[in-house]
Amino acid sequence: MERLIEYTNHHPWLAAAGVLVGIMVTLYEMRVRSETKASVSPQDMVRLMNQGALLIDLRPADQYTVGHVGGARQMSGEQILQAADTLKKYKEKVVVVYDDTGSLGASAVRQLAAQGFTKAVNLRGGLAAWRTENLPLTRG
Repeated sequence: MERLIEYTNHHPWLAAAGVLVGIMVTLYEMRVRSETKASVSPQDMVRLMNQGALLIDLRPADQYTVGHVGGARQMSGEQILQAADTLKKYKEKVVVVYDDTGSLGASAVRQLAAQGFTKAVNLRGGLAAWRTENLPLTRG
């Protein structure tokens, strides 16, 4: 312990950098864990679909018509910002959002949570994970 104090006294910038890196790693891990709590796997999404969850596809309309999860609604990012008005009756229900890779879904979940949607989750891995599991898509 004495050597640590001596080292810190001789190299204050290096010690401060070490502490800063430790804080950054801790914050990053906390952020990743909070995002994974608000995401579900494709198998969990099937279970939620059977329980009556609302599905929202965040991809553009042309990609939506090529193939989407059965029963999903297509909404753009701008529509998500006003979801509190258009989806009032779903505020207490499970809402699952997805896009191609799952990257936009996490921010959409944060937007929905800020608007009062208590059970909004993201499909982990997006539609790519859905396809990897060989789950069906609906066309049109």
